[in-house]
Amino acid sequence: MYNRLVRKEVMKNLETEMSSFISKFLTPIEKIWQPSDFLPDTSSADFKDQLDELQTFAHEMPYDLFVTLIGDCITEEALPSYESWIMGIDGIDQEERVGWAEWVRAWTAEENRHGDLLGKYLYLCGRVNMREMEITTHYLINDGFDLQTSMDPYKNFVYTSFQETATNISHRRVGTLAKQTGNTKLAKMCGVIAADEARHAKAYKHFVEKIFELDPSEMMLAFEDMMRKKIVMPAHLMRESGQKAGELWEHFSDAAQRCMVYTAQDYIDILKDLLVDWKIDNIGGLNESAEKARDYLMKLPARLQRITDRLSTPDREYNFKWVKS
Repeated sequence: MYNRLVRKEVMKNLETEMSSFISKFLTPIEKIWQPSDFLPDTSSADFKDQLDELQTFAHEMPYDLFVTLIGDCITEEALPSYESWIMGIDGIDQEERVGWAEWVRAWTAEENRHGDLLGKYLYLCGRVNMREMEITTHYLINDGFDLQTSMDPYKNFVYTSFQETATNISHRRVGTLAKQTGNTKLAKMCGVIAADEARHAKAYKHFVEKIFELDPSEMMLAFEDMMRKKIVMPAHLMRESGQKAGELWEHFSDAAQRCMVYTAQDYIDILKDLLVDWKIDNIGGLNESAEKARDYLMKLPARLQRITDRLSTPDREYNFKWVKS
């Protein structure tokens, strides 16, 4: 069990730099993009032409890629769960107007635009069974999730560092694949979302880096614990109407892997990047347990690679209720 008093003290120490964190990693509301910047203007004379173009490209998207786009949107739309979880982390007082609570609100406000933009795009595209998609989103928020982090800020920041990087990869790849088919407007949407995720990943990685300076052994042990458990995706309890919680996740994950949007190799590559970014092999002042944890972490990518190299791309197809037949 981690020492909550020490965690709170470290969080309080970092909180003194919050104004710097916010100015460095977040964008002022008046300057950042909004969903309407990228969607057809319903009041414009050429709205129908814009809508026809949007729908044509959407209907031409490969099935697995389109399903992955929908799943990414649903994941983003489950934002209420993510905010409430982070607000409960030890060291965050949601009654405060400044400090960590201010960060969580500002981060949430930026993230909220992602599901808003993609959701409106999917509604307009005419290829989505919106009720089924909305049921999946409703269930995902209702079912919640278990990140296996408890309320430990160290473990939660490892998780967000990993997950924000993963979402950056997913949105960026969908955008790249869309652009290759001439769908430049969707590519721009995914591109700006991916850029936000990249900034947010840098922020959470920076928080972990600062914690390594203040409490290196406990931070190392938290990192090891998260990687032993494996990082679960925030939508791991995804389901469709009539299903049990989590029943849909494997099908969605397979689709993302088949179209090469997010793969088992990406999981390994993210871990490698974190080991480099946090300079894990050079961190000093570790106790014996933390030294063993570091040894495990440094060897883990090779172990995972041996397993991944034996895996084959899943070819099992699944008909998602989200997509109109």
